[in-house]
Amino acid sequence: MLRISNLQLPFDHSEADLKEAIVAFLGVPASDVDEYTVFRRSTDARKRNKVFFLYLIDVDVANEDALLSNPALKPSPDTNYAFVTPRFEDDSNLPGLTDQGLKLASGTKPRPVVIGLGPCGMYAGLLLAQMGLRPLVIERGKKARARSKDVFKFWRKNEFNTKSNVQFGEGGAGTFSDGKLTTRIKNENNRVRKVLEEMAKAGAPEEVLHLAKPHIGTYKLIRVVRNLRAEIVRLGGEVRFETQMTDVEIEDGALRGIVLDTGEHVDTNHLVLAIGHSARDTFEMLYDKGVHFEPKPFSVGARIEHPQDVIDKAQYGTCAGHPALGAADYTLTHKCKSGRSAYSFCMCPGGQVVAATSEEGHVVTNGMSYYSRDEANANSALVVDVRPKDFNDEHPLAGVSFQRYWEEQAFKAGGENYFAPVQRLEDFMKQRPSTHIGDVLPSYQPGVTPTDLSPCLPGYVVDSMREAIPAFDRKLRGYAMPDAILSGVETRSSSPVRISRDHSFQSVNLKGLYPAGEGAGYAGGIMSAAVDGIKVAEAIAQDLLQEGMHDGAVAQEA
Repeated sequence: MLRISNLQLPFDHSEADLKEAIVAFLGVPASDVDEYTVFRRSTDARKRNKVFFLYLIDVDVANEDALLSNPALKPSPDTNYAFVTPRFEDDSNLPGLTDQGLKLASGTKPRPVVIGLGPCGMYAGLLLAQMGLRPLVIERGKKARARSKDVFKFWRKNEFNTKSNVQFGEGGAGTFSDGKLTTRIKNENNRVRKVLEEMAKAGAPEEVLHLAKPHIGTYKLIRVVRNLRAEIVRLGGEVRFETQMTDVEIEDGALRGIVLDTGEHVDTNHLVLAIGHSARDTFEMLYDKGVHFEPKPFSVGARIEHPQDVIDKAQYGTCAGHPALGAADYTLTHKCKSGRSAYSFCMCPGGQVVAATSEEGHVVTNGMSYYSRDEANANSALVVDVRPKDFNDEHPLAGVSFQRYWEEQAFKAGGENYFAPVQRLEDFMKQRPSTHIGDVLPSYQPGVTPTDLSPCLPGYVVDSMREAIPAFDRKLRGYAMPDAILSGVETRSSSPVRISRDHSFQSVNLKGLYPAGEGAGYAGGIMSAAVDGIKVAEAIAQDLLQEGMHDGAVAQEA
């Protein structure tokens, strides 16, 4: 097949228009085009009142060789993911091994264990299971359906569960988000494509395979993560919910097992640590055991809400509101005079601001959208970078304490009842507390308290936000509208720590521990976390393969 690059059509074109454009681009009779597949579709809205779709098309056409002189045509690349090892079914798949070689599949070697069933842990577990390694996956929270009930009970009835919330449970924090599947990482070895294909198999809309900015939305994500978990189990893996790792067993600098809150000891030499950015108690336990941590920059700020139609008009002009375009998003950045960066983060078109704390006495905000993206407001984090020197870079976990402090201030400002402190944008800019809500109704549940957000954030963050807002308004008309709502605080944009690892993806000072994903400081969203899970699974498989070949060689010598 051949790939057509940058085929441009008006956003409201028909399927017949697309086929006609393909034929015209190739300059061949329509009968020569056997079939075509949309590999990628993106939106070009640089001219607000003239919006286009841009396509990458894979087409099966007669006389391909004769068409390759066209620089806009190239052979379609291979998009298949290649496993790094054969399945560990038995020793016959492992060259050089005898009957005394690798016996992990039959249970005589400890199986790999994955801690956390967010995107990273889920894909690490899935890849390990697909390679025949029968992983044990441990998740401290509940299954997706039961977890969603607890989350909505908190939002609607203010009944908070520290063990089952937006941060903890099947699917991780990404389950209650917009479900964006975008990433800036490279698609090395087709790992990104692998993630998307597995999601589509698990029930995500097929369009995730070709949209430049795919998303799933919370309700559909719940079904997808359940199906991915079922596939891990079908392939021989085991998943345990409402179970927490409380200790690690170490011998001569190497992992030998873990202890669960049930009191059970689990032997393992390969532990994927995919705990997410909010498992603070696990960070503390591992630090006390001597695992190497280092503080990492992250960002804090607040959620900002606008009417979605304001964003649509700012981005699409007279084309706004057309169903083919859907709800518009945005990405904004500003370099402040102080040298700090202020930027939008985790933008949720047609969504809502959600209560995302995982600890009592704290208020944390995040954003979420359903697949339809048809709620009245758009929301995004407006955050500013903070650096280790801002919060005592001498202690690796100081960033955790920094987050907690500001979350506690937000809890107090909101009324100490999990209500979020909110402020009209005009009041925030004029440095006065809000006493009422304007035309933009805040979507945060269980409730909000109009107040002054300034005491809930560091002064340099507040100053940077105030500097950035007019700059954003020049780029996106209406951003600085007086009644836009700021809800505080957004503190968990990423992990405040990095658990250092070496080229083999193992901890620099604990062999057998594989820090992975967002919590360990190696990812920043659903896709990058899932890809990191795949990389770690590959590293474990390679290590087991080498161990097996070594064992086989030793057995042959004996």
